[in-house]
Amino acid sequence: MKKHFAIILLAVLVTLFWMSTAFAQSSGTVQGACKDAQGDPIANAVVVFTNLDNGQKYTLKTNKKGEYFSLGFTPGKYNIQLFKDADDQKAGKELDHANGYQVQVGDNTPLDFNIKKEQENAAKGVGLTPEQLKQMQEQQEKQKKEVNTVKSLNDKLNAAKADADAGNYDGAISALTEANQIDPSRDLVWFKLADYERMSATKQTDPTEKQKRLDSAVEDYQKAIELKQKTPDKDANAQAKTLAAYYNNLAEAYAKGNKVDDAVKTYALAAQTDPSAASQYYFNTGAVLTNAGKVDDAITAFDKVIAADPNKADAYYWKGVNMIGKATLQGDKMVAPPGTADAFQKYLELQPTGTYADAAKQMLASIGGSVETSFGKKKAKK
Repeated sequence: MKKHFAIILLAVLVTLFWMSTAFAQSSGTVQGACKDAQGDPIANAVVVFTNLDNGQKYTLKTNKKGEYFSLGFTPGKYNIQLFKDADDQKAGKELDHANGYQVQVGDNTPLDFNIKKEQENAAKGVGLTPEQLKQMQEQQEKQKKEVNTVKSLNDKLNAAKADADAGNYDGAISALTEANQIDPSRDLVWFKLADYERMSATKQTDPTEKQKRLDSAVEDYQKAIELKQKTPDKDANAQAKTLAAYYNNLAEAYAKGNKVDDAVKTYALAAQTDPSAASQYYFNTGAVLTNAGKVDDAITAFDKVIAADPNKADAYYWKGVNMIGKATLQGDKMVAPPGTADAFQKYLELQPTGTYADAAKQMLASIGGSVETSFGKKKAKK
């Protein structure tokens, strides 16, 4: 009986051995090691083999040494993807890949992923055709030139700022003129040059020289805007804010040159370009119109400010000032348009101790209005 059992057991073992041998003869073994950009092993990385013939996938994980190993691969061509971990695999954040890897029956050449070495080889152009190598070298030279250009421009910008901070606007203008000779395609350089030309204009005692500098500023702001529109930021919001700032300063240059209509139109462009800051651009419009004595237009501008930002206290004050400008005398009494007192009272409600608080109270007194704030009410002194 024992002999019979031994014969059966031997037959089973022979069968299992034969099946194992047959399995090994019809499948392949894969292995490899994975290292990151620092040359360190990538533990718990996910290596996905995809059979190009039937779409079958094998998912392997690396050990603490960054190594993976597996038996039983169906022979054929595979695409392989390396992921840092399972989460990156789900998100599709691939670290590296290899295409067309041939799995043969039995042991196969190890497939290693060494990101650091690949980056080093890529930098040297290893594996590139002569044409590809030429393109890579040209690109590297272009990048090197760009780095040097940016450094030179930043040096000029910093020097210009230092001069401007010291009140030496001519030095600042000279530095940025040289910057534009290095590279005339940078909108920021033209913008800062225009800023310093505009600021220097107010220091001039000769009206002709003042206007000349303002005209130069206008021209250079327009150049900055043109370049910015041709080379937009990837961030649309940042692009809008930058362009709006360019329009705002251009409008100020127009205003200082007494070109009020141009200033108003340009402030409107700033508000349209960046609606989030529209209240400030409308406020600047109202200030220019107030200085120009265009009372009705100024009131309209300050109404736009209030509509965009109901808590902008200064808009109420300057609206009231312009409305006072429309007041009439009836006997010895000053009669202001309806809403004048409301504008000053709203300012005092928002800024009871603000810059214009005393002036607002005096304005209210001049038209017989009362001081009404969130802190109480009292009759204004006549």
